[in-house]
Amino acid sequence: MILIIYAHPYPRHSHANKRMLDQVKALDGVEIRSLYELYPDFNIDIAAEQEAISRADLIVWQHPMQWYSTPALLKLWIDKVFSHGWAYGHNGHALKGKSVLWAVTTGGGEAHFDIGSHPGFEVLAQPLQATALYCGLKWLPPFAMHCTFVCDDETLQAQARHYKQRLLDWQETHNG
Repeated sequence: MILIIYAHPYPRHSHANKRMLDQVKALDGVEIRSLYELYPDFNIDIAAEQEAISRADLIVWQHPMQWYSTPALLKLWIDKVFSHGWAYGHNGHALKGKSVLWAVTTGGGEAHFDIGSHPGFEVLAQPLQATALYCGLKWLPPFAMHCTFVCDDETLQAQARHYKQRLLDWQETHNG
């Protein structure tokens, strides 16, 4: 099962993420948990989230890039749900062997992320990748949709279809 943890603070204003979700929401074996709809008060139901993760083979963190990071609720979700003794630490093996895909949208182009002595977009994935690896998750190459503020609808739709294909390819590889 693929579990998409969707974190967009302003989902009604999203063009790229909406198209991505429209492409994958009808796929068999995909569950979408929209954090800002579920937890507008930021009061996360940890047990419900851990139960959802327990059913998943692939976890997708889907969100827009905000100030070179994740939206606040996704960070809080990771802090709360990936708890000691469950996700890591003594007897914390609930995530071991599962895979994680970072699916992120950005307003800027890839060159926009060549900052200082740390060129390249991949450097922004390091905190998420380190968290995933620390908890025993398999880190997959990220899916990134850049320039979403200036893309025309045809380009957004094509990128959303590419996202869908990434998930279908993963399902085919892992489900025969």
